[in-house]
Amino acid sequence: MTQGLNIRRFDLSKDYTAVRELWKGAGPGIQVRRSDEKEEIAKKLQRDPDLFLVAENNRQIIGAVLGGFDGRRGMIYHLAVREEYRNGGIGIALMEALEERLRGKGCLRSYLLVTAENNEAMKFYEKRGWQRLELYVYGKDLITKE
Repeated sequence: MTQGLNIRRFDLSKDYTAVRELWKGAGPGIQVRRSDEKEEIAKKLQRDPDLFLVAENNRQIIGAVLGGFDGRRGMIYHLAVREEYRNGGIGIALMEALEERLRGKGCLRSYLLVTAENNEAMKFYEKRGWQRLELYVYGKDLITKE
């Protein structure tokens, strides 16, 4: 199913609406939050514009992955593929492209977060060499919405 697939950098002005809809429709594994609003994504792109990738087929976005690199470690956020295109190699292609870009920056190790109920994602990542770590993740809003 990867025939005709084009993986390219995300373009905020052209791709934001389609990618946000992809994330919102991806199921319980992706939680769209304030940090996914257009203004926040614009801030993210100032740091790592080359680590936000989309997969398109016939000029239609069918997958996306958002990555980051802080100069020391990598982080993967929001890998999503439209349901009707899943299990066709698109998620693999996106992850391979992102991992290659991270390696190119000198990233030795990367992390990703998976929600506890997202067994499909866990299987996907473990099959590709990602190891589950026994950690607790904490979060705190530093700026609250008025």
